[in-house]
Order: sequence, then structure tokens, then C-alpha cells
Amino acid sequence: MTTFDDRESGFEAKFAHDEAMQFKAHARANKLLGLWAAGLMGKDGDDAAAYAVEVIKSDFEEAGNEDVYRKVSGDLGGKADEATIRAKMVECLVEAKSQLMSSD
Repeated sequence: MTTFDDRESGFEAKFAHDEAMQFKAHARANKLLGLWAAGLMGKDGDDAAAYAVEVIKSDFEEAGNEDVYRKVSGDLGGKADEATIRAKMVECLVEAKSQLMSSD
């Protein structure tokens, strides 16, 4: 292999790693959001964990975070307004990235 091939392989590996980390961060953020929302709905233990899985799965409906927002917003009803939910989504993503960085 040439130096160019080595660099190309390195870039490809870094890209794959970065994409995997982004996926993990979003999944973890959705779990944290689901657990938060479950708490607002009075769920705990296994019920809260099951709801968090539902929130994670809702992210596969379409690209972006709107599918997750709609899921949580619809389930919460009037327990949290749009600004609160969206702020919590951002907070959960920051927390998820922090958790992933500390676990590496």
C-alpha cells in the first residue's frame, strides 16, 4: 500500500467511527429523553425503561428529530410545552455525548 492508500483507509475508518458515535449519542439521548418523559407521566422502573425504548424506536421513522419530538409531545400532552421538550432534547444530547466521551 502507498502512503495515499494508508491515509485514505485512515479517513474512512475515522468517518465510520464518527458516524457510529453520532448514532450512539442520538440513541442514548433519546433514551434519556424517554426516561425524563416517563417520569413526567408517572412511569418508573420497567415501565419507564420500556417507554424509553419506544422513544428510541420512534427516531427511525424519518431523518432528524421531529419524529422523536412528535412522539414525546403527543404522549406528554400538556405536561410539557414545546420549548421545554426541545430544550430537554438538546440537554439530553449534550449529556449523551458527555457519557460516551467518558466511557471511551
